[in-house]
Amino acid sequence: MVLCITHSNDFYTIDNVQQSLQKAGIRTFRLNTDEFGSGCRFSYTLNNAAPDFVLEIHNERIAASQVKAVWYRKLWELQVPEELDPAWRQAYLNQYQTHRQIFLNAIQHVPWMNDMIAAQAICRDKMQQLAAARAAGCCLPRTVFTNDPVVVSDFFRQCEGNVIMKLHNPLSMSMQGGGPFFPTTRLTEDALPHLQSLVYCPMIFQEYIDKQYELRVVYVDGHFFTGKIDASYNQVTDWRTIHGGTSIWQPYKLPAQERHRIHDMMHRLGLSFGAIDLIRHVNGNYYFLEVNPFGEWGMLEKKLGYPISETIAEKIITGIQYEQ
Repeated sequence: MVLCITHSNDFYTIDNVQQSLQKAGIRTFRLNTDEFGSGCRFSYTLNNAAPDFVLEIHNERIAASQVKAVWYRKLWELQVPEELDPAWRQAYLNQYQTHRQIFLNAIQHVPWMNDMIAAQAICRDKMQQLAAARAAGCCLPRTVFTNDPVVVSDFFRQCEGNVIMKLHNPLSMSMQGGGPFFPTTRLTEDALPHLQSLVYCPMIFQEYIDKQYELRVVYVDGHFFTGKIDASYNQVTDWRTIHGGTSIWQPYKLPAQERHRIHDMMHRLGLSFGAIDLIRHVNGNYYFLEVNPFGEWGMLEKKLGYPISETIAEKIITGIQYEQ
C-alpha cells in the first residue's frame, strides 16, 4: 500500500496520482494531515511482538506495517474542533502533533518521495537552496536576507534600483487563495524610508532579472516537465497575481546543461521531487530562484498534458520494487 500524505482541501494532483497507482494495481490510502486529530482514531501497540501503529479514518483502517511507500505531498496544520475550550487549544495541538509524528516515524524505513526530514529542512531554508544551486553551477541573482534597512538601501544602490522583495515563507497556508498574501514585488526608491518595519518581518531581497521567460520546472527523480510564461508578461513580477494565471503556460524544453545542473542540485539537497522556479534572462542565461519540495504542478499537467502524475506513480512503484 502507498500512503499519500496531503490535506483535506487538496484536489486534482492527489486524485491523479492515486488513480495512476490504482491502475497499476497498487492500493493507496489518503492521509489528510489536517484531520489527524478528532477525525481519526489511532493506537500504538508495543508488546513482545513487533510494535505497530494503527489508524482508522472515515471507517478505513490501516496499520503502519502495511505501508510499503509514501508520497509526501503536503503536511498541513491540524484542525482544532470549534467546540474545544481555547484554554486547551495548545495542549490539543501538542498532543496530536506528537502522535502524528510518531506515526510518520513508524514508516520512515520505507521509500518516500520526498524524504520528510530533507524536504522540511529545505523548505525552511532558502539560503541552503541557493548554496546548493551555486555549487551545481546555476546562475543566481544577487541576494540578501535581512531585517536591516541600511543593508537593503546599500543593496538597492548596488543593483541600480533593480530589486525585488519577497517573504521567505508564505503568510497563508490556504489552498483556496484566501487569507493574507504577499507576492514578489519590485522595491521602489520611495519605499526605502519606510523599511523600519523589517524589524517585524525580515525579507529576501534579490536583484531583478530582466526576463525573456519565467519557467516552472517540475523535477521527478531525473525527469523534467517545464512550462514557460513568455515575455508578454515581462512586467509582472509574480505570475500568481495574473488573472487566469493557470492558463498562461506554454510548453518548454530545458537545455541539457541546465537539466544536468538541476539534477546535481536536487541530488545535493536530497530531493527526488521539486517544483523549481527559473528565469531565462534576455541574454539567454538561466537564473535559479528557488525549489519547493511541495510545489504545485497541476496547472502544467492540466494545460500542457504532461504525464507528471503517471511519472510520480511509476517512480514510487520502482522504489517499492527496489526495496523488495
